[in-house]
Amino acid sequence: DALVLWSSLPRNIRALTRAVAAKDYWDKSSFRRYIAGSVNALLIDRENIKVHRSPVELMIQAIGNTHSLIVFPEGGRNATDEMGEFKSGLYYLGKKRPDLELVPVYIDNLNRVLPRGEFLPVPLLSCITIGPPMWLEAGESKAEFLKRARESVKRLKDI
Repeated sequence: DALVLWSSLPRNIRALTRAVAAKDYWDKSSFRRYIAGSVNALLIDRENIKVHRSPVELMIQAIGNTHSLIVFPEGGRNATDEMGEFKSGLYYLGKKRPDLELVPVYIDNLNRVLPRGEFLPVPLLSCITIGPPMWLEAGESKAEFLKRARESVKRLKDI
């Protein structure tokens, strides 16, 4: 999913965009490491999370003042087309960096274009729909924000 989205960006934007990905998956082979390196992926160790090196802190460091991240708030790829519940990392990212634009994106037909576990896409049509940016609103609870973020992605499916 991140590869499809990253590769659809203009070259100058790709240079400033990093995909957030699971280290345990992308560090398994030299080929996967090569692909992760070619997209400048930020590999997150999901098994050894430390308070001072939390995934949210790593993402904030990676963003700095100029970079963008591709984050899938479900935390992983679903085997079906059904969207999973969003994990709390997106909320904490917005809370720690309220200036960040959180841009919802919907990728249609992804499970057929790039089946789970495959590296080469199948030549089928897909569509990437990008919505307007959103921010964490003052006083908004984690549950409210995650519901609103998930709904903003779901609405893009019907565009």
